[in-house]
Amino acid sequence: MTLKFGTSGLRGLVSELRGPPARAFTIAFARMLIGRGVSKEGEKILVGRDLRSSSPEIAGIVHAAIAEAGLVPVDCGALPTPALALYATGKNAPAIMVTGSHIPDDRNGLKFYRADGETDKRDELEIVEIHAGLQAASRSQPAVEPLQLGSEPTAGYKDHFLAFFQSGSLSGIRVGVYQHSSVARDVIVDILEALGAEAVPLGRSTHFIPVDTEALRQEDLALLKGWATAEPFDAIVSADGDGDRPLVADAQGSFVRGDLIGSITAHFLDADCVVTPVSSNSALERCGHFATVLRTRIGSPYVIEGIDTALAQGAKCVVGFEANGGVLLGSSIEKDGRALAALLTRDSLLPILCALSTIAVTGRPLAEIAAGFGFLAAASGRLEGVSAEQSGSFLKRLATDADYAGTLFEFLGGVANLDTRDGVRITARNGEVVHFRASGNAPELRCYIEAKTESRADELLGWGLDLGRTQILES
Repeated sequence: MTLKFGTSGLRGLVSELRGPPARAFTIAFARMLIGRGVSKEGEKILVGRDLRSSSPEIAGIVHAAIAEAGLVPVDCGALPTPALALYATGKNAPAIMVTGSHIPDDRNGLKFYRADGETDKRDELEIVEIHAGLQAASRSQPAVEPLQLGSEPTAGYKDHFLAFFQSGSLSGIRVGVYQHSSVARDVIVDILEALGAEAVPLGRSTHFIPVDTEALRQEDLALLKGWATAEPFDAIVSADGDGDRPLVADAQGSFVRGDLIGSITAHFLDADCVVTPVSSNSALERCGHFATVLRTRIGSPYVIEGIDTALAQGAKCVVGFEANGGVLLGSSIEKDGRALAALLTRDSLLPILCALSTIAVTGRPLAEIAAGFGFLAAASGRLEGVSAEQSGSFLKRLATDADYAGTLFEFLGGVANLDTRDGVRITARNGEVVHFRASGNAPELRCYIEAKTESRADELLGWGLDLGRTQILES
């Protein structure tokens, strides 16, 4: 069974989610809300979806399950996850997003939101506990006709940004928009054009493409380079399947990693505190732009916990982001007399707009802006088909057997520091970083690298993946 809560929501194979499982988890979420007294019979739950092939069917199952639980389903259609979250919070209503984010089309998931924001790990445990107590149901559900909301949530999402970024502020900026199958593909173009940029749609797809902003496919990298070579752009931008993680490339078509885009965003917003997982670049503490950097485990629920901690400790402007680029605005922002409300869920539009606005304000190319943060070169990759049990065994030995780790990392001078907050992140004695962790969304072992140069990072990534393959798949 692949179906489980990962770093952000419930994910698994479509074959294991559609039907009774989607129904049961939805009912469990509804019963949690009712049991806590935050939802009453007859009140609404908003439902959105991404553009993958299974999402309409699963959304229909979710609608029926909400009705079965005594609540009213409201169909928000296909829209970005942050657009649904923003609207739901504004209406003080819970929500469910049917999305598998960046994972392949044979997989999908459910992301749950309380009326005050996305569910946390405690909520997930309660949902799982309630789910375990439900009787299995193989009977087919009668379809229900949900309330139809139309374009109001997407319009509100656009207005959220257009009220903060000044009209015409991106005039003279030319942006390629890699549309593929992202549910945010048209929203991105609309907002950029409304701010005065020239937005050029690229690579629109009729089938789902699993664009992972943390581990881009070689095809995606080639497309970015090809488009940048063919015509002039100040940047090429995109988002993952559900629009909560950005993809940004510079004028040369070179991908700018998510944690660096997050840093540019936080700097543009004058953040005094950054909250980010341990997998984000270690240069964050050295770049000198932020008074405080608070590290967490990987996953938006942990970043949200960190944001709450930072605010409780007196931070005024808190920006959270993950290495995949998804930005969580932890506090309301006021800049140049314009206000932007906090949004405690991952978002792709804010980092895209902040990066482009930095280009417009400074007159400097994105590559030069990025270089100014002094980040170490980074690379990431994954071994597919690695079960949680296989990953767990390898990571446990790496974390607890000093002789084993020392022997494996003798190639890098041995182990200087070992961080086990999420997987095993090893800083070698030569200063390079190799971080292994099991994916929370798929049967994969992920590997993250930091080194002084891109060529060295790529070399070290190959070494790390070979090491993982040898220790796990060939043992």
